[in-house]
Amino acid sequence: MKRPLHAVLAATTSAVLLASCTGDEQAANETAAIDAGFGHIHGLGINPADGNLYVASHFGIFRVEGSKAERIANRWQDTMGFAVIGPDHFLGSGHPDIRERDQPTSLGLIESTDAAKTWTAVSMTGEADLHAIEPIGNRIYAYDSHTASLIVTDDRTTWDTIATQSLYDLAADPSDPKTVYATTERGALVRSSDMGALVPVEGAPTLTMIDWQPDGPLVGITPDGSVMTSIGGPSQWSKVGDLPGAAVALEVDEDRWFAATEGGVFECSDRGRSWTPVVTGSADNSLRFPPDRRGIDNEDRDAREAEEVRPGVP
Repeated sequence: MKRPLHAVLAATTSAVLLASCTGDEQAANETAAIDAGFGHIHGLGINPADGNLYVASHFGIFRVEGSKAERIANRWQDTMGFAVIGPDHFLGSGHPDIRERDQPTSLGLIESTDAAKTWTAVSMTGEADLHAIEPIGNRIYAYDSHTASLIVTDDRTTWDTIATQSLYDLAADPSDPKTVYATTERGALVRSSDMGALVPVEGAPTLTMIDWQPDGPLVGITPDGSVMTSIGGPSQWSKVGDLPGAAVALEVDEDRWFAATEGGVFECSDRGRSWTPVVTGSADNSLRFPPDRRGIDNEDRDAREAEEVRPGVP
């Protein structure tokens, strides 16, 4: 359902070009250098309107359909936080397309009702950069990277601060909207209930990405790509499979799970055991689709933005 996530499908070439130019020249060079690549992957979501996966990235939002990934509306908006809240109805945050010079550097909370074709400012415009957005009913939890704060709103306009701490990912408890779980930059699983302080979850493994399966367990990914599910509560965990690398985005639906790594996006339909590549990335930032879509059977901006720390890594 979310989230912040950043997979490097290699942006080295564009970084070198951007260091030496600005304005129109920068925009032209960026477009030429990146080609059709994601850049960093920040979030994943399934649109109920068409059943397709949407990938929020450093260089736009992509719709993945079959063997095709299409950048929506040719927009290159750097969408950091991302959540699907209904058919064609998305929430986001981040930084504008470089061609949109009338927009502030930080977009605050923004909303799209046409599947990312257009966006409207909602709140905190120019003030917040939400790297994680976690909706639950009418409530929205978010992590603002500007203030390193976990914040919450029930009306999308007035925000309250729950805690000030560097966080990585968020997952609200579907059975208790007043409880939200988070992973810290060191991979600790923490929890806040009733707007209370963040407290460690005893017995939890080191985790990066987390998400709740609807009417199911809390799912988490360890720094080495182990797929874990909570059994009997977030203090009891069991390993169910492996990803081919550390995850930087996770979307857990009823029947389909998706995860992004530095190598691309993977899909699972057996509760975390086997992962099939959907879209892979390469050092030249191009998108490639696997020739055979064979799964990995487990039954037999930079890795993050430059200023961030990968969870679990000292």
